Amino acid sequence: MSARENTDFMGRVRALFDALSARVLAQLADGEALTLNLSAEESLFVRFNNNRVRQNTDVEQIGISLQLQCNGRTVSKSRTLSGDVEMDGPALAHLLVQCRDEVAVLPPDPYQVPIANNGSSNEEFRGALLASQDVLEAVVAPAVGCDLAGLYAGGIIVRANCNSAGQRHWFATETFFLDYSLYNGPQAAKGCYADSRWDDAAWAANLTRTKALLALLAKPQQSVKPGAYRTYLAPRAFSDLLGMLGWSALSASAWKQGHSPFRKLAENEARLSPLLSIAENFELGLTPRFNGLGEVSATHLPLIAQGELKTLLVSSRTAREFGLVANGASGGEGPRAMDVAGGSLREEDVLQALGTGLYLSNLHYLNWSDPVSARVTGMTRYACFWVEGGEIVGPIKDLRWDESLYNALGDKLLALTSHVEIDPATDTYHRRALGGCRTPGALIESFTFTL
Repeated sequence: MSARENTDFMGRVRALFDALSARVLAQLADGEALTLNLSAEESLFVRFNNNRVRQNTDVEQIGISLQLQCNGRTVSKSRTLSGDVEMDGPALAHLLVQCRDEVAVLPPDPYQVPIANNGSSNEEFRGALLASQDVLEAVVAPAVGCDLAGLYAGGIIVRANCNSAGQRHWFATETFFLDYSLYNGPQAAKGCYADSRWDDAAWAANLTRTKALLALLAKPQQSVKPGAYRTYLAPRAFSDLLGMLGWSALSASAWKQGHSPFRKLAENEARLSPLLSIAENFELGLTPRFNGLGEVSATHLPLIAQGELKTLLVSSRTAREFGLVANGASGGEGPRAMDVAGGSLREEDVLQALGTGLYLSNLHYLNWSDPVSARVTGMTRYACFWVEGGEIVGPIKDLRWDESLYNALGDKLLALTSHVEIDPATDTYHRRALGGCRTPGALIESFTFTL
């Protein structure tokens, strides 16, 4: 996909949104207020198997949602768009009628956040992606001789917002990711290369690191019994663990309703390691600063600083319900651009610092095992190894672990690496996802394995 194609798509989508929003806002009656949110993408998807293309397709899709407020009531509806103003205009007018019919029979919403003008913004992150015809050669050639399976997805993603109070936001970004695994029979090592600019050397280096992990899987498999072991979580694995913070741990609503895993942290009954600092950092360019209401978050919002909770994520609805101060959080009150500060442990010193224990590249199947104590369970995955005397002895069978975040991110946290990596959102359900996080690796004492 060329830069010209992306620019044309951006221009078409912006013109469509401007025209449709002007039309539908002009149809509002007295006492009505309306918010429009648009999501769009023009993406190339290429699925690889055995280092060959198994499937490829281009997807262009545009969707829009309306939120109508009237007489203290709120209703939301959405639909896809064709991209043709003359077709989409009447369809959107019909959607507005459906909203009116439904809002007339709804009960009042006691915590309704009135539509307001939260200002305007315009952000575009231009990239340098591979042209469609170059993707195959760029991916496959360096991986000759490898059994590579994975998904390349690249193109432009747009989010836009406006309302009847006059606010208008626009966010567009050009990105790609190549989420892949290398196989040796049943064994696999996982890698991910993602950026806004394709770089052959960077892809080759990424692939080389994954090949090295795969080669280590050829060592004799080690039997590890259940117990507590000194453990290193590589950046991707640490990102998997910290992803649980988006499951109510940092939600102000969950805290006030009594089901937050970080209740003790929120009420100053506990604190985490002074090594740990986490912020929302929208300068990473992973997602727009504005939420579905068009409220704009601070560019940098400290959440945890040196183990101390600075703020929970507070949506406007939660603020109204519980008398708090909103900070631009989305309705789900989960981190959208989490940035974890690195530490002092050099990447090349990780094995020596680990000494004897477990090196984990990836985790999966995570869930709360006991939310009250912030206890999480999950499985090891892909290239995970037993280490002795600072040297990798061999791979392990998958293990189940169960550990409290108060411990793993508290007294048991020994060090964070100075090296940090961006773990982008790679979800493609319905559409390519935005967001992700930047994390270091983490050395943890006595991480608990149960099976």
